[in-house]
Amino acid sequence: MPDLRVLLADSPGKRVLLLGNEAIARGILEVGVGVVTTYPGTPASEIGDSISEIAAEAGIYMEYSINEIVATEVAGGAANSGVRALTAMKHVGLNVASDFVMTLAYAGVRSGLVIVTADDPECYSSQNEQDNRFYALLANLPCLEPSDSQEAKDMTISAIEISEKLELPVILRTTTRVSHTRVPVVYGKFTKPVLKGEFLKDVKRLVMVPAHSRPKHPVLLKSMEKAKEISETSLYNKITREGKSGKISIISSSAAYNYAVEAADLLGLDVSLMKLGMTHPVPEKFIGKFLEKHEKIIVVEELEPYLELHVKAIAKDYAPNIEIYGKMGKQYFPRDGELSTRIVATGLAKVTGKKLPMNFEKINEKYAEVSRNLPSRPPILCAGCPHRASMYIMKKVGGEKAVYSTDIGCYALGAAPPLKTGDIMTCMGASIGTAQGISKATETPTFAIIGDSTFFHAGIPGLINAVYNNHKIIVTVLDNLTTAMTGHQPHPGTGWTGMHTPTEKIMIEKVAEGCGVKYVKVVNPFKIKEAETVLKEAMKHSGPSVIVFRAPCALMVVRQRRRKGAELLACKITDKCTNCMACVKLLGCPAIIFKEGKVSISETLCNACGLCASVCPYNAIECAKIG
Repeated sequence: MPDLRVLLADSPGKRVLLLGNEAIARGILEVGVGVVTTYPGTPASEIGDSISEIAAEAGIYMEYSINEIVATEVAGGAANSGVRALTAMKHVGLNVASDFVMTLAYAGVRSGLVIVTADDPECYSSQNEQDNRFYALLANLPCLEPSDSQEAKDMTISAIEISEKLELPVILRTTTRVSHTRVPVVYGKFTKPVLKGEFLKDVKRLVMVPAHSRPKHPVLLKSMEKAKEISETSLYNKITREGKSGKISIISSSAAYNYAVEAADLLGLDVSLMKLGMTHPVPEKFIGKFLEKHEKIIVVEELEPYLELHVKAIAKDYAPNIEIYGKMGKQYFPRDGELSTRIVATGLAKVTGKKLPMNFEKINEKYAEVSRNLPSRPPILCAGCPHRASMYIMKKVGGEKAVYSTDIGCYALGAAPPLKTGDIMTCMGASIGTAQGISKATETPTFAIIGDSTFFHAGIPGLINAVYNNHKIIVTVLDNLTTAMTGHQPHPGTGWTGMHTPTEKIMIEKVAEGCGVKYVKVVNPFKIKEAETVLKEAMKHSGPSVIVFRAPCALMVVRQRRRKGAELLACKITDKCTNCMACVKLLGCPAIIFKEGKVSISETLCNACGLCASVCPYNAIECAKIG
């Protein structure tokens, strides 16, 4: 991790190269946010991680909450006590938080509250590509969309200001390219955070029973009328280029705007450019007057035709004969995946009839050729990952007939060969509930595979349901003592908080027992025989059982050895090896290499976990014992 103390520099005018997420963290410091909450999720993780590293020194309270709805509730509680707050999550996290957010829009907030949602076009690290601008529309909340790191910082500040002006939460919607691209950011002044507020009791405003919530809906709608006025004059909604002919214009937002500018320049188009940074509510009058000046409008945006829908509705009143091109009807830009300059240029060329540059097709052909010839590099479990051992044991005991309901986390990679322990996966915590339905419908041995952080996030209600309805499932909690997939953030089972202070360590096995599970065992997945015995017993149990496979993340083990200056160990193939390939076919460990007809082990990748030695039928692998 880079030195995040650079965020603490109280140097207005200083230019620093920051990720979009780091820029949001800087904005938090400049606008005086006192409470920051998050549940880690790519592409939003670095927001919370950055604040966690500097929170104590900056005088901010930061926490990794148990899940996104709790994170939003904590932030909302602070904001309704006079303390500025921000909560950050990936796009699917807003699904979890939405129950609270929808009603909080009615109740409102007394101090600024920003809800950061990081969307993930192209599903780089997610199970879907949902467009969370529609949450702003659904909840009737203002939404800002930065296109780079500078705007990410500035909009964090503006979002707090708008929130306080309207007394509403404000959504700050980023995308992967904004979150994970570095851009020079000009620093502003610090604002000292206020950590102590006062909760003013107001039952009619804050207690959302029907008699109170019903009259709050028109209040919310009036607030959004004020938001429209803000949008009409917002500096984030602007015309960045005036075309000479005035015939064609492009309307865009977020990272898509950057592609649109590059593509227009590449094609040498004479176009006007409108950039929208406040996309809910859209500036209707501002857009309408712009439409009246042009003959064709091209809307460039990622994922859903959100802006296009609004532009077409506005055009009905302001310019009913204007031609509008985008994703609806004849599709000039895709509704799925991430845009690029190449994709946008191709769409613009189709609309305008402009020929692509002479070398463009050759570039496309070369790109396709290179893409075809690139070696496949699917994501895999790290060498020495305890999840590999856990899933190997599950598959050995459960066999091919068992059903493996898996969850969101590193262990989802076990669905791929050779482990093949993932038959269904949807959202966090769903492994346990889904397993119950499968078990009841099929009477097939059913495993629910869930990680430690995910168990705390969303697994417990499903487990209680399994006990209550006596579902015969085997819940395997893969506890690697951290939230590994998103960057090793703490969770309730680690004994540490986001403020880097020690706290009560909540043991998963105790939680399971507290939920009423009768058969609960903790095993080390690298102790193969012992783990097999326990798993066989669990499969015979008449109701739900919980097996906690506990061993530290392999990356944590390697880092700890390096910090201590200890020797980095590796397993070795001996002369007993017959190249039977059992280690390769059963485990798929990246440290085991088959080259020139012979199996070998990479000393660079291997960390001597010993799993391969356990499965070798010829005892041809030697591993040093780790003290």
